[in-house]
Amino acid sequence: MSTPESAHRFAALTLFPEMFTALTAWGVTGRALEQGLWSLSLHNPRDFATDRHATVDDRPYGGGPGMVMQAPLLDKALAAARKAVDSDCRVIALTPQGRPFNDRVARELLADRATILVAGRYEGMDERFLEHSVDDEISVGDFVVSGGELPAMLVIDAMVRLMPGALGHSASALEDSFVDGLLDCPHFTRPEEYRGQSVPKVLLSGDHAAIARWRRAQSVRRTLDRRPDLLSPERVAQEDWELLKEWGLD
Repeated sequence: MSTPESAHRFAALTLFPEMFTALTAWGVTGRALEQGLWSLSLHNPRDFATDRHATVDDRPYGGGPGMVMQAPLLDKALAAARKAVDSDCRVIALTPQGRPFNDRVARELLADRATILVAGRYEGMDERFLEHSVDDEISVGDFVVSGGELPAMLVIDAMVRLMPGALGHSASALEDSFVDGLLDCPHFTRPEEYRGQSVPKVLLSGDHAAIARWRRAQSVRRTLDRRPDLLSPERVAQEDWELLKEWGLD
């Protein structure tokens, strides 16, 4: 199936392309792929190795533990990825040293026609590849995982969710956590009473204006309590303080 011109084109450099079936075969991202909202091409640096063991890494100069992915093979895989997406797009490496990934960065990347993601392995990638061939480095958190595949998939998933038509309800992406700088409010569904706790009465009232005020107040309170780095008290707007007082959350 050909990819529509409007679709965002992803390419990933990875030693484990089979891992990406978690995105292409399941859930929101799988359905969006079937709808032609995005495409993904996978490029394995090992395919460009010339020795019989298909070696892609070597010992680090200066000694030390681990192995380092070789720049020439990464560059050859990158050339194939550029050809696949047919676009002079940004190349993003997933590294612990990168800038933090968040909703704002996802929207920034989505403004481009295509994105190439580089998933490293082992001790890391040759610095010369990062300096000369990569436009940006992104980190999905202050922790280390075994490779860049899972971080790359997180980035793709976050971006696909923002694409018009990807979610079942057009407002879903607008109400997610972080979209307006706040955490999401609590959600409830049937049964109306569970473990001695009832659904908040306002959610049963049918008063949509009151429900909106309650949800906003809950989001502000939850963000203040759980992620003060996102919203410190001095940054809370006066109208939000009034909402917190209205619902007894101040």
